[in-house]
Amino acid sequence: MRLFLAVLLLAGAPWCAAADAVVQPKGSLVIIGGNLRPSNGPVWERIIQLAGGKGARIAVFASASGTPERSGKSLVERLNSYGAKAFFVPVAVKLSGSNYQAAADDRGLADAVRNANGAFFAGGDQSRITRALRHEDGSNTRVLDALWDMYRRGGVIAGSSAGAAIMSSTMFGRPRTVLATLKLGVEEGEEITDGLGFVGDDVFIDQHLLVRGRFARMLPAMLKKGYKLGLGIDEDTAMVVLPNRDVEVIGYKGALVLDLSNAIVHEGAFNVTNVRVSYLDNGDHFNIVTRECTPSEDKADNKLDPSRPYYREPLFTADILGNSTVVDLMSKLIDSDQPDAIGITLGSPNGVQPDLGFEFRFTRTDDSVGYQSSSMESYSIYDVRLDIRPILIRRPLYQYK
Repeated sequence: MRLFLAVLLLAGAPWCAAADAVVQPKGSLVIIGGNLRPSNGPVWERIIQLAGGKGARIAVFASASGTPERSGKSLVERLNSYGAKAFFVPVAVKLSGSNYQAAADDRGLADAVRNANGAFFAGGDQSRITRALRHEDGSNTRVLDALWDMYRRGGVIAGSSAGAAIMSSTMFGRPRTVLATLKLGVEEGEEITDGLGFVGDDVFIDQHLLVRGRFARMLPAMLKKGYKLGLGIDEDTAMVVLPNRDVEVIGYKGALVLDLSNAIVHEGAFNVTNVRVSYLDNGDHFNIVTRECTPSEDKADNKLDPSRPYYREPLFTADILGNSTVVDLMSKLIDSDQPDAIGITLGSPNGVQPDLGFEFRFTRTDDSVGYQSSSMESYSIYDVRLDIRPILIRRPLYQYK
């Protein structure tokens, strides 16, 4: 048994049902969907608060950046402006005049990371992060082991964009467009690859989610790897994951929860039914263990009454993958007299498989519930059913009058 636990620890495995007390991290994660604005105080301040407050030592990794020195310097200054004592970690594939492999195994650098209160991963190309922090045989470098030690001890690990992608055990590597991913699927070592897994092996993470319609590409990846739960976070917004696996959304927009526990996959082109989708708005909570959603204080006393709907006409969009379209459609559905809402997506007549499109049908069930903010026009929407079916696109799609 001791040997088994030692192997887990060396491998960097964060969760183990048989040995939770030993390997469950005491630290927190701040998973940011990208484009975190300098003025988004609630997110920056939460990172520093979770790291211990003013004066917290935060290791800055610009490993994903194409210009790591400039990106790292900017992040150090930003964190320090909010009260941290941040420092740059020179482990980056694109850092000029540096041997990133030697730096990643430097004992002094590893000790500095281990003794920090937190770490922040910048955006860019997430494959550069894993390349910099893992050996070619897949084993951990000293700096990566130090990150795990710091996280297990109680430190915070934050990451934006590419820094968010590495949080799960599987991440997108060289993905196609969202629509092409639905049409062609994903393959190991190509569209998807190994992340660092700080959030655990049971949750898939994606970022830039609503702005770029990426919620749809999560599903083929999750099905390929057997994930039942996916969390997707939008830009200028963060998911704070605490040691008890409670998730709080803070920032400009929100996050989607995709639950495939009872989903049914059909043969042929991408076709899945009974996916459950929830939208978490700013201030909402979700527990990964219990799967319970809790609205923010701003919405708690403003649960929507299905007998008094606001929208009373059929709900449809021809661009379900558009900027925040999925949330707009779900918000109307939860406050509507309609049983379902339909969105479709189709590609260019010159693109891959031009005759193949997809219908996204969102359905209110007995478990669906919505809350509206008392101070602004924003919704929290929990447990809506989603079915995705392939559709035939007839050409020409339109004609001139």
